[in-house]
Amino acid sequence: MKKTRFASLASVAAAGALALALAGCGSGGSSTTTSDGSASANGSSSYQVSMVTDMGGVNDQSFNQLTWEGLQELEKETGIKVGYTESKQESDYATNVDKAVDQGSNLVWGIGFAMDSAIQTAAKQNPDVNFAIIDNAYDESDLTDNLTGVTFRTQEPSFVVGYIAAMTSETGKVGFVGGMQNDIIGTFEWGYRAGVAYANKKAGKNVEVTTQYLETFTDAAKGKAAGQKLYSDGCDVVFQAAGNAGNGVIETAQDAGKYVIGVDKDQYSQAPDNILSSALKRVDKAVIEISKQASEGEDIGGKNVELGMSDDAAGISEHHEHMSDEVYQAAQDLIEQIKDGTLTPPSTEDAYNTFVAGL
Repeated sequence: MKKTRFASLASVAAAGALALALAGCGSGGSSTTTSDGSASANGSSSYQVSMVTDMGGVNDQSFNQLTWEGLQELEKETGIKVGYTESKQESDYATNVDKAVDQGSNLVWGIGFAMDSAIQTAAKQNPDVNFAIIDNAYDESDLTDNLTGVTFRTQEPSFVVGYIAAMTSETGKVGFVGGMQNDIIGTFEWGYRAGVAYANKKAGKNVEVTTQYLETFTDAAKGKAAGQKLYSDGCDVVFQAAGNAGNGVIETAQDAGKYVIGVDKDQYSQAPDNILSSALKRVDKAVIEISKQASEGEDIGGKNVELGMSDDAAGISEHHEHMSDEVYQAAQDLIEQIKDGTLTPPSTEDAYNTFVAGL
């Protein structure tokens, strides 16, 4: 399987530069975007980029919203026309991708691994249109010349927030809430567990991790129930990687007066008194850079792109008032070690067991 890393992502705007507000189904700035994906722009570019959300929707406070913010920034910078379509159920995926093609999109983004089949099928049927997907890498035999898979080494920021959680916990118990058990969410869990194990070993801690999976990325009530269980069982820090369902965990943290760790985008503004940190997955930077390359005629297809901290496409929140300066500085040191290859966080259970055995 071919994997490409785009070092040029480091030249894109730094974390936190995106501040465009969402208003219902519309976009801010110079674009007016409706829920059916049509778009108009004041820019001069005739190139059009569309995204199709998974069931989390464009206001999920997570990676769908962050992707849309990235496309709005792309339009602001370049005049490229952008639009989105929200999917309410899985059966909408193929239909919505086809709509984006019919409306003249030159590049269509599928947001989320669940859209892998719809994006792949559309790529085969429309060889003159580029397609890309967030959170999915295709087997080499399934890659067409107009298809790009984009994944992130999310075990890297998860490791760092795991270290922060262990160093901050006063009860010696921390939690993890995942949306669904699969390889993508597994990178968050095993990276987080490894960060806790690292803190235990290096700082003489004895912090335990309790995990719960929701089997949903959309049901915030299930996230809230999972958070209540973990906090009532003694966890004082919980890392949630559950999309819109994870917002329920954040709400529970507020109710319980405990800490929660955000995911994908910096979720600090949702609960400033309770967000300890966020594990950032910079999908906004990915869609900006890859869309720019496609609009300039570069060949983006036929490959999988893997991004992480060394590409400045992953990291942690700048907000750190709920942890000591020493812990925050240690976290920054870990980030530098990950960037230079000195430290390689695990992404699977087997890799985790090997990592822990080597501590």
